[in-house]
Amino acid sequence: MARPDKAYKNLDFLNSPAARTIRMLCEYEEPRERLQAQKVRDTIVFFGSARSRPIAVAEDELAHAQRERVRAVSDEEVRRLEHQVRLAERRVRLSRYYELGRELAHRLTLWDMNRRSPRRYYICTGGGPGMMEAANRGAAEVPGGRSVGLGISLPFEEKLNPYVPEELGFEFHYFFMRKYWFLYLCKAMVLLPGGFGTFDELFETLTLRQTRKIKRNLPTVLFGKDYWSQVMDFQAMVDWGVISESDLLLFHRSDSVDDAFEFLTTEIENLERDDAARGKPE
Repeated sequence: MARPDKAYKNLDFLNSPAARTIRMLCEYEEPRERLQAQKVRDTIVFFGSARSRPIAVAEDELAHAQRERVRAVSDEEVRRLEHQVRLAERRVRLSRYYELGRELAHRLTLWDMNRRSPRRYYICTGGGPGMMEAANRGAAEVPGGRSVGLGISLPFEEKLNPYVPEELGFEFHYFFMRKYWFLYLCKAMVLLPGGFGTFDELFETLTLRQTRKIKRNLPTVLFGKDYWSQVMDFQAMVDWGVISESDLLLFHRSDSVDDAFEFLTTEIENLERDDAARGKPE
């Protein structure tokens, strides 16, 4: 009789409900070990829509959709292609923020690599396409620049974007473990226009800060005033008495790379000075 597999080699067991806690621990311990080995201790996290495109790609898609609409013959085909044109127009509108996110991540990486400080701040994203790709791309376009990609296995999600270096690319199964790694190392946050996932991360972070579960200051930029003012009326929450006026100070709204860059770098450097004054090790 052949020897049975050891429990830690039994894939049927490891993928079973009984081993769920073991899998959770793996998604804590393996990223922790790898991030420590790569000396990643501080991150600037970017969130935003996975549906955005580079502006050149979005404009090509719009031009293609418009050409196809002109060639349409039947009423049904015209309606279908008009819908495709509207979708393409939305992507062009959103693509502006892909490019701005890319530029901001690039400038933050360049700033970080040129500082006379032992502390390094790595751009970190969800590792997917769209705004996530833009931020990883902006970091990668700095010579020697590296960034982190915390991917998640979803049935409709692509693999990690090509701008995430292999040694800093992760693939999670559990959303809550991925969220932990987003916030545990996070020293600043940028939220570009995004959907439910972006709002999920925003409100979870704001709740943790409001309730002081995150005690440190966490500079947070809502980038794209037109977008954020249309989709979320924070002042109405104050007017209804469900949040305090001071809660509006938990984030900074910005419409330009210069302004967001100045805000983030100033706040990070202020936090470093506060740490040094308290004797907190770097």
